[in-house]
Amino acid sequence: MTNVVRFSKWLVCGTLAAMAGGALAQAKTVTFAHQDMLVPLRAVMESGELEKATGYKINWRMFGGGGDVIRAMASGDVQIGEAGSSPVAAAASQGQDIKLFWILDDIADAEALIARNGSGIESLKDLKGKRVATPFVSTSHYQLMVALKKAGVDARGVNVMNLRPPEVAAAWERGDIDATFIWDPVLSKVKANGKQIASSRSIGQAGNPTFDGIVVNSKWAAENSEFMVALVKALAKADDQYRKNAASWTADSPQVKAVAKWSKANPADVPAAMARYAFPSLQEQASPTWLGGGAAKALRDTSEFLKEQGRVQAVKPDYSVFVTDEYVKKAMAAN
Repeated sequence: MTNVVRFSKWLVCGTLAAMAGGALAQAKTVTFAHQDMLVPLRAVMESGELEKATGYKINWRMFGGGGDVIRAMASGDVQIGEAGSSPVAAAASQGQDIKLFWILDDIADAEALIARNGSGIESLKDLKGKRVATPFVSTSHYQLMVALKKAGVDARGVNVMNLRPPEVAAAWERGDIDATFIWDPVLSKVKANGKQIASSRSIGQAGNPTFDGIVVNSKWAAENSEFMVALVKALAKADDQYRKNAASWTADSPQVKAVAKWSKANPADVPAAMARYAFPSLQEQASPTWLGGGAAKALRDTSEFLKEQGRVQAVKPDYSVFVTDEYVKKAMAAN
């Protein structure tokens, strides 16, 4: 074999190895879209433990709302993302190839309708003619519209404005809006000079529960099952640590500082804000309340409402195909 041939073979082999290495590196990269919700997952993001456990490079990207997350996932820019039950329902109704695999939080009291002091708003009926801001197709938007309907208030008579959380905060500071249905960290800010009119818990107890979830591109999840299980384990561990030690999650604790950093919140506001959420355990995730049936029902109910509002064209016959407990059950089996 001549030196030229040897060199050619070496060059080809080296090129193939580099290509394989590049493909492997690409396969081990994931973009995770997060929002500003105050949840234990932020401590996982700060620690880098998931990256260390899996070897994946995780691009954590912050988005202003669930609708933005869903659009980024539809474009292929994002593989995993956080979104409220309303944008998840909208995505499923449009046939997007996603799976809800984790309930990030039961919203409970973490979202609320706040009226500005001096606005003259004492009840839902007083919203007629007022300027009310909320991010469209979010859980807050859904709850606002449900609350208006149940109170017998024609939403067409309310000036409902589509603003993302940072825009809500700015509009409130300027005095441009009379009320907002929103979540933390903005919720804590507007409560300082506002009055609570309704909450996600009160609306949920009336038959319209909401939650924040984590969804994944179905094809990507199937091809990266081990990462998905590791992610679920990290989520469960963080939630469990919070549930068992919530009193130690003070404004000065590293956990709360991590939550504040990744959510752009004031650390002083975080402990009280997190206490408004409920974080289901692994067993609760797999139960009929959530991934075992309840989440699919909530998505269908939300989709029916979104169709009434003209936000989706049709309601799917079965939303369970957009929900999976596969990775939760695998994580449970591994414990």
